[in-house]
Amino acid sequence: MAADRPALHTVSGLAEERVDHRFKSLPPDANGLSVGALAAERRNLFTGGFTTPVLALSAESVEHNLALLETYAERHGLLFAPHGKTSMSPRLFADQLERGAWGITAAVPHQARVYRAYGIRRIFLANEVVDAVALRWLAGELAADPEFRFICYVDSVRGVELMEEALRDAGAGRPVDVVVELGAGEGARTGARSDADCAAVADAVAAAGTLRLVGVAGYEGEVPGATPERVQEWLRRLVALASGLDAEGRFAGCEEIVISAGGSAWFDTVAEVFAGIPALSLPVLKLLRSGAYVSHDDGHYKRLTPFNRIPGEGTLQPAFRLWAQVVSRPTGEQAFLNAGKRDAAYDLDLPEAQVVRSGRDGSVRPATGLTVTGLSDQHTWVRTEPGAELEVGDWVGMGLSHPCTSFDKWQLIPLVTADGTVTDYIRTFF
Repeated sequence: MAADRPALHTVSGLAEERVDHRFKSLPPDANGLSVGALAAERRNLFTGGFTTPVLALSAESVEHNLALLETYAERHGLLFAPHGKTSMSPRLFADQLERGAWGITAAVPHQARVYRAYGIRRIFLANEVVDAVALRWLAGELAADPEFRFICYVDSVRGVELMEEALRDAGAGRPVDVVVELGAGEGARTGARSDADCAAVADAVAAAGTLRLVGVAGYEGEVPGATPERVQEWLRRLVALASGLDAEGRFAGCEEIVISAGGSAWFDTVAEVFAGIPALSLPVLKLLRSGAYVSHDDGHYKRLTPFNRIPGEGTLQPAFRLWAQVVSRPTGEQAFLNAGKRDAAYDLDLPEAQVVRSGRDGSVRPATGLTVTGLSDQHTWVRTEPGAELEVGDWVGMGLSHPCTSFDKWQLIPLVTADGTVTDYIRTFF
């Protein structure tokens, strides 16, 4: 089947979007300006008319993190398909592709549609796709663009049957490339649990006329009670699964064998085990999928980053800071800021008070004696120790945990240099 596709959007085209009430915290007097025109004004985050709360993304930290993972992947012989669900930002996707990324990883078909709208040619969807409407769309994309490469998980015979039925009904002309997902263990998330289950899925793919088995994959971050040893053990199972399927001739007709893993907590272990992949009948595409590295964070990934274990490889830098103002100081032990659950990531850790910017003279000091203890819909609860300097009107800069749920609360995020200059705006599509 062939399909007519609408004209692709471009990253540069995002600069033409108009600033208005849809975008939180942007200056009211910028209403009607294009994003590009506002960026060209290079306003200051604190004195340029932005309202609080406002989320800022550090330009220097983003650039540092992009460069660090690019060189890390090259050094360890890995190709890289960063998980785009972390940011859902075409601008950041483009930056990653310019830094050598093989493609971008998605979790659900909607994300893949956003990627395709911005012309991304290689998508790894780390899930089984059984939605007939999504598969019809995918068949059309593959038919319309011979250079489009798409790979997704399969982990069940029933899933394969549903994919085959939907793709056949859609008149798919190109087979959809799939990888058998190996589950990370009992009690883990998705994935076939045993070698027998994996073999049954591979048999089902072989019997389907609309699918092609190209490799194996999984997510080591779901290994129960994860330790370096347990993660290594699971990754060796993944490699052994690929070797066994290859020995059975399961990848005949492919150009390469895909072996993929890698969240943002164990990519050092992925690199270590993948370095020992034995020679197979075809070249191996060793595909790392870590995505949270771009913005990093001040909580979950800061604690778990592999660079804590291998400091000689470099250090990621937290790039987010949420600024909110003190709107109430009812007691000497309490303060309330005007940011809440709609503004701050809170699914893993509460925000961390880091700095205070005086509402009187703009001076900045450490947030000594301030602890975030809770979030309401639109308030941050702060406990203040005796002697802590804080008054109504002060700005508090907070570090955030878990980038995935930071990006999804802000559709247009100021990209800010260390001196407070806003140089650009990062558009997201959650």
